[in-house]
Amino acid sequence: MVDYLTEKGLVSPEKLATAREVQKSTTGDLGDIIVDLGFAGEREIAEARAQEMGLQYLDLARTQIDPDISALIPPHMSRRLNVLALKKDASNRILVAIGDPKFKPANLEDIQRVTKLKPVPVFVSRSELRTALDRYLNSGQNGTKPTGNGQSNGRNGASPLPRNGRNGANSGPLSDAGLSAVPAILKEDALTPAVLDGALPPSNVTGSFVQSGSGQGLPKSDLENQLQKELLDMAGAEDEDDEAMREMSDDAPIIRISHTIIQQAIREGASDIHIEPEKRGVRIRYRIDGVLNEIMTVPNHIKQPLIARFKIMADLNIAERRVPQDGRIPIRTEGKDYDLRVSTVPTLAGEKIVMRILDKGSIQLTMDQLGFAPDVRAKVDEIIVQPQGMLLLTGPTGSGKTTTLYSILNKVSTVEKNVMTAEDPAEYQLAGINQVTMNKKAGLNFANTLRAFLRQDPDIIMVGEMRDLETSQIAVEAALTGHMVYSTLHTNDAPSAVLRLADMGVETFLIANTVTGVIAQRLARRICSNCRQPYQVEASTLKRFGFNVEDPGQMITLYSGTGCENCRGTGFKGRIGIYELMALDDELRELIVTRASIADIKNAAKRNGMKEMREDGLQKVLDGVTTPDEVMRVVFTTGQS
Repeated sequence: MVDYLTEKGLVSPEKLATAREVQKSTTGDLGDIIVDLGFAGEREIAEARAQEMGLQYLDLARTQIDPDISALIPPHMSRRLNVLALKKDASNRILVAIGDPKFKPANLEDIQRVTKLKPVPVFVSRSELRTALDRYLNSGQNGTKPTGNGQSNGRNGASPLPRNGRNGANSGPLSDAGLSAVPAILKEDALTPAVLDGALPPSNVTGSFVQSGSGQGLPKSDLENQLQKELLDMAGAEDEDDEAMREMSDDAPIIRISHTIIQQAIREGASDIHIEPEKRGVRIRYRIDGVLNEIMTVPNHIKQPLIARFKIMADLNIAERRVPQDGRIPIRTEGKDYDLRVSTVPTLAGEKIVMRILDKGSIQLTMDQLGFAPDVRAKVDEIIVQPQGMLLLTGPTGSGKTTTLYSILNKVSTVEKNVMTAEDPAEYQLAGINQVTMNKKAGLNFANTLRAFLRQDPDIIMVGEMRDLETSQIAVEAALTGHMVYSTLHTNDAPSAVLRLADMGVETFLIANTVTGVIAQRLARRICSNCRQPYQVEASTLKRFGFNVEDPGQMITLYSGTGCENCRGTGFKGRIGIYELMALDDELRELIVTRASIADIKNAAKRNGMKEMREDGLQKVLDGVTTPDEVMRVVFTTGQS
């Protein structure tokens, strides 16, 4: 293919070198990359691939197609193999258009067995083949033939055989020689999904599913139409064996569907993609600003090929459906690198897949953007600049702990400091910081990484999570020996964190002497600034937040979002942190050593100036940043008053 492109002067050596450099970082198909970069058209690439495979190239847009012959190959088979029968000659041979460079010779035997005719393959461009498949197979399903003279583009004087290519490539009549050469030259190269640029068609429409702030996303109805267009004639997929399922998951329609789902999620700013099989279909949901949004449901017959496609992309075992699996998908789209953490679990309806989207690019986070109250921010600033000790961040998964840690690291990282992090995985790349990603297969875990860190002359150590006693003890040892340690725990509030360490087995006197502060946090959705409107409520409605007024009937002004295109009709855009900071003093340290109750520790912390998360949430409600219902959703638990 490359020789043809360079010999014909279609792609210069410099552009070819650029495309190869892109391929090194994306592992994508070289021909597709050349087209994506705009160095050559799809037709030129198709001609080059025909040359490479020893096949005749056919200009399908100028070819007369016989609908009766197209119907000889069942629609589901044509879709699965990505082929279209064009016409039959006097020798009982049929001309078959293929557009996939990894088309398998064995597929010709399947076509011959079904049609009882000898297939002669010709190579065409993918887009022209896709258009022809939609035109002729859809028409055949409705029991009607395409109108007109049977030409695919309605031009007059079209020939059933290809004209000479613009460069004279592969001209001449088709013969048995061309057919016999196919098994020797067809390639089995895997089509990689690393490059997603161009997976979605350009769209200027707006509606209920619009990219936040840009208006370039697809409305929900259009996205559904875009995907379901690829699903025609794929019925029976769930009955395929594993090898057939792998082949079907590599078909162009499934690839386009999977790419579209991922790329649209990234454009919408989603943090997670949920692929959920159900009895009557597969539900697709995106988590945007911490809330799941149902995007669409695809037909049940696409379930197994779609799930298999994502598992192949994540390098998982598609034959194993009984146990959970974990993997990752590195991708590049719109000039940015992303890492998708993939998790599968077996459910009654089939395997569910959840993909966490991580932006691998370097980002600049500042503490001013997180939403700390001024007094809390001042205390945090005091804690993080101490030469030794331990700062813990607590909260459930997805509450923004890692983001807060990164903003702190950005603030404290200077050329005089050796900052090292142990993460699973490293979600963002931070300049000037030594980041290590855990690797379970290689035996690299938090504990042995921390031991190595202590021999690396660190000033500041960040541990992604203290999950066990061994990791916690090493972190405490580091804090005792002149290092500042940042880490995370999973507890509901700040006072519970110190008792969680004690429950792990860390001695309470070590906890009291190393922990300098604990930050508990949640993420609440911000009111959309574009559709933010005031409204009046009685002050008594905020009583449970600790809002005290002399006159419960007093009217106060709050804000809410009415819904607009900018926020996809939700009334919210972006998120803000709600915090609870417990800075340790002598009274708290004594209570920790004596294993006092959480209630006693909380009361002492409040005497020391700690504001609970609901109080911080109340202030953000009064400031018009978020709503009472949103604070209730993320902060309050059963039993709180």
